[in-house]
Amino acid sequence: MNDIVKPANEAEAIKMLHQFNEDLLPKKFGKIGVTWVLFLCTVIAIGLFCYIKQLRYGLSVTGLGDTVSWGIYISNFVFFVAISLVGSLITAVLYLLNVNWRSPLTRVSEIIAVAAIVFAGLIIIVDMGRPDRIWHMFVYGRIQSPIMWDVIVVMTYMTISVLLLYFPLLPGIAFCRDRLTEIPKWQKWMYKTLSFGWQNKPEQYEIVKRAIAILSVLIIPVALSIHTVTSWLFATTFRPGWDSTNFGAYFVSGAFMVGAGGVIAAMYVLVRFYPRYNQYITDKHFDRMGKLLVLLSLVYFYFTVNEYMIPGYKMKGEEAAHLTELFVGKFALMFWGVQIFGMILPIILLLFKRFRRPFPMFIIAICVIVGAWFKRFLIVIPTLLHPFLPMQEISESSKIYMPTFEEWSITLASLAGALLIITVFVRYFPIISIWEVAEERGIGHDVIYKHLNEK
Repeated sequence: MNDIVKPANEAEAIKMLHQFNEDLLPKKFGKIGVTWVLFLCTVIAIGLFCYIKQLRYGLSVTGLGDTVSWGIYISNFVFFVAISLVGSLITAVLYLLNVNWRSPLTRVSEIIAVAAIVFAGLIIIVDMGRPDRIWHMFVYGRIQSPIMWDVIVVMTYMTISVLLLYFPLLPGIAFCRDRLTEIPKWQKWMYKTLSFGWQNKPEQYEIVKRAIAILSVLIIPVALSIHTVTSWLFATTFRPGWDSTNFGAYFVSGAFMVGAGGVIAAMYVLVRFYPRYNQYITDKHFDRMGKLLVLLSLVYFYFTVNEYMIPGYKMKGEEAAHLTELFVGKFALMFWGVQIFGMILPIILLLFKRFRRPFPMFIIAICVIVGAWFKRFLIVIPTLLHPFLPMQEISESSKIYMPTFEEWSITLASLAGALLIITVFVRYFPIISIWEVAEERGIGHDVIYKHLNEK
């Protein structure tokens, strides 16, 4: 990355702001963008059709049963909760550490976090056999239950994440309101409504910055709690593979790793399909995100070793049967593939600078994300197939879990839904914060105010 060029005077600052408008304000999709949206909508439509079928016939259309009562729906839930932590990592932690190079990446991480946590909540409703009874949780819920803790912390995290996305977005919405002229009336109304009369006055920026600071402090303990509480849903049982005091830290470290991978993948897509972003998201950002991913992967590697080494050393009872299935049994290929391609190889490759360039990092990030999803599958499914109590007088088919077409369709639709939220956001809002990039280049809020009010 070249050194950041700062304007020498106000005239240069105004000229630079005009360039930011040209580069960073949203534009219409081309053929690739429209095709991508149609593809996502098709996947979602198939998933909705299958979910309607599930509502009509119940969970009998899935591969779930008395043995494996949680399947890929819950795996997907844990994955969404994990990747949603990226909002607190990039926006909050790096903000409080005063890491300036994070500026072009904050909104990317925030929209990923919001999209993921929204569908984390929706996939839980999908997993319910009677979603019409969800209100019972709020009326008859027991605070002693970890499930209630999870509901509370997910809703709290969602609220803070939305606010952390919206407050810094206010100036960007105002830029869209005042600078985008050739747009439909409904879009003008949307920008006018969402901007809440924002005028870009310096005192307004100070209020927003205070709000960001407060939310950044609040979201960190909530972010740690959301995945810790999710891990407690598993760890408070007596099942082999879940009966672990390491689960909280294990889940949180893995969540930060996959979250960083998600941001890297989004960064590459943005610079690949929007060349005008290249001067804002540069090789330096990829290099630093690569180093951050190595650090987070090493932390996750440490807790992974802790998770398997101690029970593996003892190899007693049902824990031994569970670990045998993972290490050398029917889940061995998936287990070792996840460890090698989703964690170990990324650590090794990213130690070399040549692999911390955009395209190699994109491939590595995809491996991390895919590996993280299958890792959640391995946490849920093999454990349910190995309860402490022996399974007696049940059919052999009950000892096998095979997701049905309906399950896969609904799961893929949820992933497509999260991607659609991100895609629509990129279409209608600045995905790179104009005012934060301007601030990074030393342009004051008073100059931004003058620029926005130019006729």
